[in-house]
Amino acid sequence: MTNIGFLPIASEIFLLAGAVLVLMAAVTLDLGKRAWAIIAGSALALSFAVAWVQWWRIDDVGAQLHYVGQFGRTPMVVMDYFSVFGGGLVIAAGGIALLGGWRLVDTLEKRGAEYVALALLAIAGLHIMVVSANLVLMFIGLETASIALYVVAGFVREEKNSDEAAMKYFLLGSFASALFIYGVALAYAATGSTSIYGETGILSYFADRIIIDQGVLLVGIALMIVGLAFKVSAAPFHQWAPDVYQGAPGGAVPLMASGVKIAGFAALARVLAVAFAGNISDWAQVVAAIAAFSVIVGTLLAIAQSDFKRMLAYSGVAHAGFMLTALVAGQDGIPSLWFYLGTYAFQLIGTFIIASIISGTRGGANSLDDYRGLAKRSPVLAGALAILMLAMGGIPLTAGFVGKVGVFAAAIDAGYLWLAIVGLVSAVAGLYFYLRLIVLAYFEDVPPELADEPVVTSRSTRIALAVCVFFTAVFGLIPWPLLNLTAESVPLAGFLP
Repeated sequence: MTNIGFLPIASEIFLLAGAVLVLMAAVTLDLGKRAWAIIAGSALALSFAVAWVQWWRIDDVGAQLHYVGQFGRTPMVVMDYFSVFGGGLVIAAGGIALLGGWRLVDTLEKRGAEYVALALLAIAGLHIMVVSANLVLMFIGLETASIALYVVAGFVREEKNSDEAAMKYFLLGSFASALFIYGVALAYAATGSTSIYGETGILSYFADRIIIDQGVLLVGIALMIVGLAFKVSAAPFHQWAPDVYQGAPGGAVPLMASGVKIAGFAALARVLAVAFAGNISDWAQVVAAIAAFSVIVGTLLAIAQSDFKRMLAYSGVAHAGFMLTALVAGQDGIPSLWFYLGTYAFQLIGTFIIASIISGTRGGANSLDDYRGLAKRSPVLAGALAILMLAMGGIPLTAGFVGKVGVFAAAIDAGYLWLAIVGLVSAVAGLYFYLRLIVLAYFEDVPPELADEPVVTSRSTRIALAVCVFFTAVFGLIPWPLLNLTAESVPLAGFLP
């Protein structure tokens, strides 16, 4: 074992330590929710601070690979601007999502410590996916996060919908994971390596050789695309999302919806735009087809929904298509992908926080009728919902508009004008279901059964929602700081011996 540094994996160490300490605080020391919050918050804060230290380190010495294996020839972890930005985004989104769903921890009593520990483990697994320089390690991170989230989806055992959500998520997720690792095996058969970088890595292999018969490699790439497309809920691999989002505990859905998308797209970008950049003419057409199908299917099915969570799930399918639209440009589309993903993650967290407030933290149906007259019941909550819906719809002066312009421009520059047109038409059609929520909240009367029912929010929920709305509004009006940051956050494209 050589050249092992703790800085690239310090975030995982802090998150793992936080999960263990939360369980010890609950079981051994019999401490309450306040102690759990302090431990989890400290672990997340330290993990996020590590990202700043890593960024400064890269400024000083450049991108670094960290090795294991015989003679230290197998790169496992990469520390570049891409992994630091993506890892920081995963931790920030996970922390805000956990804060916004803290009411769920309050209702779970002693079992709340288990939920917090699982959330920290899921964030650690997602972070591993972002920093992986090896396809096997990426799979380990994927499974670590997935197994934790399977349990979280069914955590409220007394709710029938929660059990159903967990079972569907587990069965379909396991199938997708199997496809991904089979794709990794085929990629290994074609190139002789599962590492992306290094003198024995995939990039080095392509630098020295030309594969005449690429059949095995192309099948492997296709299977990896399918496995990760499932995780980001791109069509036609999205069937799990509506049922899981509706049935899982409402306080847990923000983490499930946002964190997995960030890590999934980070993994897709690293695999496709770096490891197999030389095959872009093969995989870009497949990604473009999935993107077009996602925006069309997601938009049409979202219009037909009468449940808010299911609408958000199908909306998420369309947004996955928009983000894939940027990926067809390879490395050139990654800055646009990061901006869209970074702003959309907080929009998604905010909207699911509102859904959990209206329907309850334990999940269940969330009819659109529940939002009638929301402005009269809670003007602040209705205002937050309006800002988030306008941003998701891509209305000018919002972060969603800047993000959509970026991904369409990337696709056009890459020669995919037709894909940008499909996305633009779908975005216009999608305004219907976003504006419908605003109309219900501001221009409809409160249903009689809800007239005397107060809208109850906790301090943690209000703080998390305020953060989501703040970043959504600020990056719509002043997008340049984030645009400049994402312009630097491209993955290491070469290989280091």
